[in-house]
Amino acid sequence: MNIAILLYPDMTALDAIGPYEVLARLPEARVQFVAEQRGPVKTDTGFLGLLADYAISEITQADILLVPGGPGDEAVRNNAKLLDWVREIHTNTRFTTSVCSGSLILGAAGLLKGLRATTHWTRLEVLREFGAEPTEERVVEQGKVVTAAGVSSGIDMGLRLAQKISGDDIAQAIQLGLEYDPQPPFDVGSPAKAPPHVAELVRTAMR
Repeated sequence: MNIAILLYPDMTALDAIGPYEVLARLPEARVQFVAEQRGPVKTDTGFLGLLADYAISEITQADILLVPGGPGDEAVRNNAKLLDWVREIHTNTRFTTSVCSGSLILGAAGLLKGLRATTHWTRLEVLREFGAEPTEERVVEQGKVVTAAGVSSGIDMGLRLAQKISGDDIAQAIQLGLEYDPQPPFDVGSPAKAPPHVAELVRTAMR
């Protein structure tokens, strides 16, 4: 099973690495980190680089396409070459997926028209610009298009895909192996739960 993960400058690392940690453990998984050109790609903090082993010109097919989000998504949405590649890969995928604002890239490629979709809570309304119906659900399945909300939800999406591909036992074993048992110190993981001043801090940072 070929899994293509798109990398681009100023993406959010966990958007890609969260689901990667799940999907890479599927039987016969082969993960390919792909960017416009081979080489290191700096993520949004400026501290961490991820390595693209393949250029988009070298990858023409994937069973799963994963498009992460991050501040760099706008540049990708204006990059015709990358959008053409996303559309081409989508043609034959089993699943085309996104995490966080990666769904805006799918939208810009024309893949979300008439579909329900999610993204980071600060960007939900932008989905309407691409003909999608925004929803606050953490993971949204619309046929083979699967979108996940902000950052950490990519892990949940990865487990959902693992369940669909390899069944409950394998998916549960992966979750247990990762010891994915979230117990955060604060119950502010969604805007509905967060104090208004904390939500405003996030909105300001995202702007």
